[in-house]
Amino acid sequence: MTKKVLMCGNEVLAESAIMAGCRFYAGYPITPQNEIPAYMSRRMPEVGGVFIQSESEISAINMVFGASLTGARAMTSSSSPGISLKQEGISYLAGCELPAVIVNVMRGGPGLGNIAPSQSDYFQATKGGGHGDYRQIVLAPASLQEIVDVTMLSFDLADRYRMPVMILGDGLLGQMMEPVILSQSALRPCSGQAERTPPSVKKDWILDGCKGRKPRLIRSLLLGNGELERFNERLQKKYDEIKNKEVRCEILHGEDSKIMLVAYGTVSRICRKVVKTLREQGKKVGLVRPVSLWPFPEKELKALAENVEAFLTVEMSCGQMVEDVRLGIECRKPVHFYGRSGGGVPTEEDIVKEIEKIM
Repeated sequence: MTKKVLMCGNEVLAESAIMAGCRFYAGYPITPQNEIPAYMSRRMPEVGGVFIQSESEISAINMVFGASLTGARAMTSSSSPGISLKQEGISYLAGCELPAVIVNVMRGGPGLGNIAPSQSDYFQATKGGGHGDYRQIVLAPASLQEIVDVTMLSFDLADRYRMPVMILGDGLLGQMMEPVILSQSALRPCSGQAERTPPSVKKDWILDGCKGRKPRLIRSLLLGNGELERFNERLQKKYDEIKNKEVRCEILHGEDSKIMLVAYGTVSRICRKVVKTLREQGKKVGLVRPVSLWPFPEKELKALAENVEAFLTVEMSCGQMVEDVRLGIECRKPVHFYGRSGGGVPTEEDIVKEIEKIM
C-alpha cells in the first residue's frame, strides 16, 4: 500500500537526497532552509553518511568539492546570500567536471534582504553566478511531490554529465507542508527518453588512491598553449548536448491559447489557478511552466509563438526570466511582465487584472 507522509518542503528535499544516494552533506545555517541541515544532521549518521556543519558557506562548498573527488554523492544547501558565497566553489566544480547538487531556497534581496519567498536569484542561477564560461543545470520544482522527483533527478544528471546541478526553490516552497509519497521516480525530458543514472554508476575518474593503477589528476588550472580553450570547447559541446536532451517543462492548453502565462516554482501554482478560472469563463489562456530553467524550453516557446498572441511572464522578482522568454520566441510576439519582489507574492486577482489589460 502506498503511504503518504506529511512533511515540509525542506525535509522532503533532504529525505529525497538520501533516497538518491547522497552520503555527504556540508552546510551552514541560514533561513529559510535551516530544516535541511537540521534533518541531515539526524538522518545522515543513520544511513552511514557524513554530515558537517561547516564554519562558513565557503567551507561547505569546498567540502562538497572534496567529497565529490572521492566519488561520493554530495550536496550542500543555502539561501540567496549564502549561495553568493559559494559561487567560486561552484565554478571550480564546473572547471573540474565534478558532480554535486546545490540547493538554493531563495529569500528576498538584495543584500541580507528578508526571509520571505522570492525568485530574485534567477540570473545568478541560470547565467552562471561564478567566473568563467560555465553552465549548471537548474531545476525548479513547483510542489513538494515534485521536489522528490527533482531532487533524485538532480543527482542523476550531476553524475551523468559530471557537473553541478542546482535545485532552485523559495522560502514558501521550503516551509509549506503537503502530503507526499517518497518513491523512486524521474521527470522525463521534453524530448528523448534519457534513462536514470543509478547511484552505483561506475566513476572511473575519482581519486581513491593509485596503488596498482596510473595516477589520476583533476584540475582546473590549464596553462598549456591552447589547453584551456580546447577544454572550454569540449564543455560547450556537453552543454549543447544537455540543451538538446534535458529540457523539462509543462504546457497547459498550448493548442488554442491566445495568451500564455510563463511562470515557474511557487508562482506557477497561482498561475495554474488563474488559467483554470479564466478557462471556465471561456477565455483562452494557457501556461508554460519551465521545470528546467537551464536548459530553458526555448524550442517549446518558439513553437507556441506560432499561434499565441501574447505572453505574460509572472515572477517573484523584477522580471529576470523575461529576457529568456523573449529570446525563446525570438521576439515574434509581445512579452508582458507582472511581478513582485522583496517577498511579495502575486495574487490570482493581480494576475487576472494584468491579463485583462493585455486582452
